[in-house]
Amino acid sequence: MFSVGAHFGYSKTKRHPSVKKFIFGAKNRVEIFDLEKTVKSLEDTKTFVRDLASSGKQILFVSSKSEAKEAVETGALSINAPFVAGRWIGGTLTNATEIRKRVSKYQKLLNDRDKGLLAKYTKKERLLIDREIEKLAKKFSGLTSLEGMPAALFVVDPKKEEIVVKEAFEKNIPVIALANSDCNIKGIKYPIVANDSSRSSIQFFMDEIVSAFNEGKKNAPKKVAEDKKVK
Repeated sequence: MFSVGAHFGYSKTKRHPSVKKFIFGAKNRVEIFDLEKTVKSLEDTKTFVRDLASSGKQILFVSSKSEAKEAVETGALSINAPFVAGRWIGGTLTNATEIRKRVSKYQKLLNDRDKGLLAKYTKKERLLIDREIEKLAKKFSGLTSLEGMPAALFVVDPKKEEIVVKEAFEKNIPVIALANSDCNIKGIKYPIVANDSSRSSIQFFMDEIVSAFNEGKKNAPKKVAEDKKVK
């Protein structure tokens, strides 16, 4: 964790009171996290993630931070998990029926194009359809694997993703969050208090969660594994 800079927080003036117990000290006005506590939080989180995976449940990965986009997208795809690596569409959880309609529209247009079913349209019409597919892809391509409501959310920077966390709370969905010292972790089920701004730190924690999920899948009962294959 030291090697990826996970111990670096922000200045004391930016600290949210809820993370006080995770602060070890300060160096050059930058607060330093007590990584022993971070390790404990991470291990508790990984146990929870393994249990979800072994039960065939899904985690929705979310972050609109440019530093997290690649790690979130690559990690989620590696375990066939849904993700939002960009702007969160309000109502994704609280208005899921409408969001699912738009995801289905995107999938249908993409499928029709791949099968050559758009050939009946004029060149101009096909161009407009391609533009619509591209627009929908930016918003919903990461949600095509989402099966109903996720069992949990993994969020990078809950302060930045305040709307996401609020929707999860409204739907009683537990939140896992990689949270820096400026974040309010009250109500977050599994807070991992560490550097959420460094690409290397984000990648480290994303890899840990993905690894735990894969371990859980290996221990899944045979029937759960078979059911997932059928879907």
